[in-house]
Amino acid sequence: MGDIEDTHFETGDSGASVTFPMQCSALRKNGFVMLKARPCKIVEMSTSKTGKHGHAKVHLVGIDIFSGKKYEDICPSTHNMDVPHVKREDYQLTDISDDGYLTLMADNGDLREDLKIPDGDLGTQLRSDFDAGKELLCTVLKACNEEVVIAVKANTALDK
Repeated sequence: MGDIEDTHFETGDSGASVTFPMQCSALRKNGFVMLKARPCKIVEMSTSKTGKHGHAKVHLVGIDIFSGKKYEDICPSTHNMDVPHVKREDYQLTDISDDGYLTLMADNGDLREDLKIPDGDLGTQLRSDFDAGKELLCTVLKACNEEVVIAVKANTALDK
């Protein structure tokens, strides 16, 4: 017993899981759920009646909150499904590097430089507004240890 090797387990957020279980019948449209191991927003949901034997089934259609891909799943209404812990935070945009990384400042003044400009129209809009000298707030969505900028708005809270 004296020579027990210390085992190191990778944990984040003080050991908290990135998902929590919820009964299928308790899920709602516009809520979040894990479909095919991806965090998704539920866009469509329907329940089928029980047959002679068996359970009522819930048909879920969700859009991946990071990639925009569509996923579907069918699950008995009494079974549990994983729901991701989704967190939104607003950061003030302070700079955009030449290689496309954003410098974002949190409310407490901490800087982070680990997020890239989002693809598509949002990224184009963000860069043109920043180049025009506008003060911008970026909304960052975090789930399952992934983060992405999902929205940009003008920072109206600045003292003029």
